[in-house]
Amino acid sequence: MYFRQESSIPKITKEIIILNIVIYILTQWKGDWMYEQFSLFYPTSPFFRFWQPLTYMFMHGNFWHIFLNMYTLLIFGVALERVWGPKKFLFYYIFTGLGAAALHIGIQFCEAQHFSNLIADGSLQAYEKLNILYRTPTVGASGAVYGLLLGYCMLYPDATLHFIFPPISVRAWVAVVIFAAIELLSGIFGGAGVAHFAHLGGMIFGLILIFYWKRRHVLYEYRE
Repeated sequence: MYFRQESSIPKITKEIIILNIVIYILTQWKGDWMYEQFSLFYPTSPFFRFWQPLTYMFMHGNFWHIFLNMYTLLIFGVALERVWGPKKFLFYYIFTGLGAAALHIGIQFCEAQHFSNLIADGSLQAYEKLNILYRTPTVGASGAVYGLLLGYCMLYPDATLHFIFPPISVRAWVAVVIFAAIELLSGIFGGAGVAHFAHLGGMIFGLILIFYWKRRHVLYEYRE
């Protein structure tokens, strides 16, 4: 295992945080145009653009949204980038963010098919819901951040994580199981306004990539 002995924030973690802050400031200035162009819309929506599965993870809805995501990115990003190095860490971050988008769109596809079947039977309510699906943007780094949490758990399963709210301390692997269960149950039974399956997607794709790296014996391989 290769660790870089540094006290400062590693390069990619720092640059991702700065980029998110800059884009958030631009969003406060340009507003609707930024959301229409760079949020993630369902692929058959008139607002969809091919670059959105990448750009959505640098967009945020409000101050607390970006603050919590960047704070979590700082905690886990520093640890992972120091093990993996900048290129490997960046690849993991983008991969899990894209995976989050993929699962989220997959769930939306199932919903759209359901609404379309109801519309064929004459349901006006289903038509309204489908229209809402087409016009609702998804934003946030949460999918990639959940991927970082999963990655940290895989590297340091017995590390202790301390939470402010609720004020508890648990091992990393326990925290991941709890968060995954919460996101799954919230996605199935409610939690409107939050892309719970996108969070799960980040964790699932992170798990896939780490298992792939493990199988090839390159999980701890550091490369500039």
